[in-house]
Amino acid sequence: MIEKITSHTFTGLFKSKSIQNFIFLITIQASNIVITLISMPLLIQGIGVDQFGLVNLSLSVIILANILVGFGYNLSGPREVAIYQNDKETLSQIVSNIVFSKVLMALLATLGIVVSIFGLNMFKEYQWILLFSVLLLFSEATLPLWFFQGMEKMKLISIANIFSKLLYLMGIVLFIHAPESAKWVNFIMGASGLGINILLLLYIHFMLEIRFYKPKFVQLFSSLKDNGLFFLSNIATHISVNGGLIVLSFFATAEILGMFSLAERISMVLRMFPSMVIHSIYPNATKLLKEDLGQFVVFLRKAYFSTMIVALFVSLTTFALAPFIIQLLAKTRFEESVIYLRILAFIPFLACLNIANVVIFLGRDQKELMFRSSWILLLFMLPVCFLLSYYFGGIGLCYGLLSTELVVLLICTVLNLMKNRDIIRAFWKGGI
Repeated sequence: MIEKITSHTFTGLFKSKSIQNFIFLITIQASNIVITLISMPLLIQGIGVDQFGLVNLSLSVIILANILVGFGYNLSGPREVAIYQNDKETLSQIVSNIVFSKVLMALLATLGIVVSIFGLNMFKEYQWILLFSVLLLFSEATLPLWFFQGMEKMKLISIANIFSKLLYLMGIVLFIHAPESAKWVNFIMGASGLGINILLLLYIHFMLEIRFYKPKFVQLFSSLKDNGLFFLSNIATHISVNGGLIVLSFFATAEILGMFSLAERISMVLRMFPSMVIHSIYPNATKLLKEDLGQFVVFLRKAYFSTMIVALFVSLTTFALAPFIIQLLAKTRFEESVIYLRILAFIPFLACLNIANVVIFLGRDQKELMFRSSWILLLFMLPVCFLLSYYFGGIGLCYGLLSTELVVLLICTVLNLMKNRDIIRAFWKGGI
């Protein structure tokens, strides 16, 4: 297997659209992380620690609302675009339906936040900060990342993302100098993203000759209905992956939560790796599956086993360097954080084991299988993590999170054997 992987020339490897997609997705995530690290001390100095916490709390609410805005189009959109890359008429219908559907969801989410603030008097400490943050919902709604993923042309949007983040950073430097300006922080982020996204949509319209239609209500409803299972799957997956800290908060002290949170944040950054691989390869995988099952199997095997080698290296390296990583980020050595990180270091590797299953689900547009697997996982994750956290604290939660990755692998494999036995057999045999 290693010989097959290394037999590709270095230049040829980077000519692969899937590899290019992956590199540009990494560029997007890396720029987001770097800008966050640069902006944090500027914001703390400008608005103070307390207001900084409220800004981040508002951002957390918006991130949850963005699951509604995205409505699963991050999964279905690239597939549809990949299939109809050369059919501009159909592509115009797809793009119009998705953009208008996401904008509609952003309007509904905004209405929900406004009613919560002024009707139910919720979010008392940060109502105005949250209200000014709703522009981020429309930034998410107009972000055409799914389109460029499907077209396998990620270069432009990665550059646009970097430019957007630089505009945000410039806005902080120019306008955020006092605690009362805290409400403008997320607004500036949303305005920067929305402005760049509108330019990208104009590029799609004028340069790529994709027309924007005003969809009929029936079309919008049909599009949202088709994506409902993906939306529900995203909710369950989000809770399963990101709900660990909330579970631990019922049983642990603030000190333990802090040390676990430090290790978990590192593992969550690493866990982006399998997700980025899936988003990079599945547009091309979808086309191959539709045209030639044999070529699809060859492509998926190469991507899968190459990813496994990289993921294992990343997990082992994180395990070995855990003390150094914690020391570097915390400026002191928290032994418990080191223990947590060494356990959680293997989450990216275990998550990568499931890449082939997920790509097959997406390639065949099997929303119901995604829905089943994600909600069965959630029903397993919550009680198991609660029990292990109750009896063993942070270490118990770490093992609970590891077990969820193994269980979702088992669930997805069983579902694939039931519904996609032909592909699974071909995949493990190495061909049809």
